[in-house]
Amino acid sequence: MRAEALRLLKSFTEAHGAPGHEDQVRQIFHEELKAHAGYVFATDRSGSVLCSRGGDASDGPRVMITAHMDEVGFMVQRITKDGFLRFVPLGGWWGHTVLAQAVTVRTSGGREITGCVASVPPHQLGADARSKVMELDSMCIDVGAMSREQVTDEFGIQLGDSIVPATKFRTMANEDLVMAKAFDNRVGMSLLVQAMQNLQGTSVPNQLLGVATVQEELGCRGAVTAAALAKPDVAIVLEGPPADDTPGMSRDEARGALGEGVQIRIMDPRALSSKRLVDFVRNVAETSGIRHQLTVQRYGGTDASSFQAYDQGVPAIVLGVPSRYIHSHHSIIHIEDYLAGLALVESIAKSLDKNAYEELIKFL
Repeated sequence: MRAEALRLLKSFTEAHGAPGHEDQVRQIFHEELKAHAGYVFATDRSGSVLCSRGGDASDGPRVMITAHMDEVGFMVQRITKDGFLRFVPLGGWWGHTVLAQAVTVRTSGGREITGCVASVPPHQLGADARSKVMELDSMCIDVGAMSREQVTDEFGIQLGDSIVPATKFRTMANEDLVMAKAFDNRVGMSLLVQAMQNLQGTSVPNQLLGVATVQEELGCRGAVTAAALAKPDVAIVLEGPPADDTPGMSRDEARGALGEGVQIRIMDPRALSSKRLVDFVRNVAETSGIRHQLTVQRYGGTDASSFQAYDQGVPAIVLGVPSRYIHSHHSIIHIEDYLAGLALVESIAKSLDKNAYEELIKFL
């Protein structure tokens, strides 16, 4: 179980998948699950993917396990005469984390070009400049070119090409902790695939759906079209939310500590989870002895906001593996939190039957 988790996490986190450029991640999702007999696939016109059990005759609810494929990245906006790349963000970035970092530009032809975000040595800056966060609009990427023509004609880089951090997956000295880029949300993608693999051939009292969405980091756009494709009755959203157990964060406020188990999100500014579904999930976790932590978030948002607004409404909840330093080049998770999330997803899938679903939506 652990070895498979590490394999999937390495494969997914090292893939290139900025918003709107999720092709590598989509391919991994499809390749990992198509080998399992009985799964069939469909896509919407935005690029999200639905994996379902072919010929599933269950009259139980359509239970959707879902994660988004994209990671925060950048897009080439302009190429200077001297061969530097100006860029725009795809998703939320803080300028402090970007300067001097290595990046990979993926061309429309599929070539990957390594570069770094240009920076100025501190002793060449005045005190005022050193104390300020540089705006992304003022930054550029050096791909080792000497001219615009070398960038376009030799390297094949064009406007609109996507850029992501150039970061490898690593196990840390504490082997329970692993570091990579894009745990938001490749940890969710890994959970989705591993749960669907483990549940294949297992009897569940519902119609089980696995959905990989696009463009979450640009405002949960892919979830809107994916909901129309999947038509879920219940949405279990898998995420890599921020851990807040590091220096500079109040331990009294911490709701995402590494090693404390899978996170069950009750609320964030964009989505209020169904209280009945929260209670159902908590009961499953407690009955199964799965370590978990609850959170009410003051910030952020996930695909749950789009899914719960689909049609007449969909009970939705977010389950997360807390990750330190998300939306940067390096983030860290605890593998036991991942395994707790996997156990909880599988237990929910085995428990959410027609009666349980009707209790979620019965108001009169």
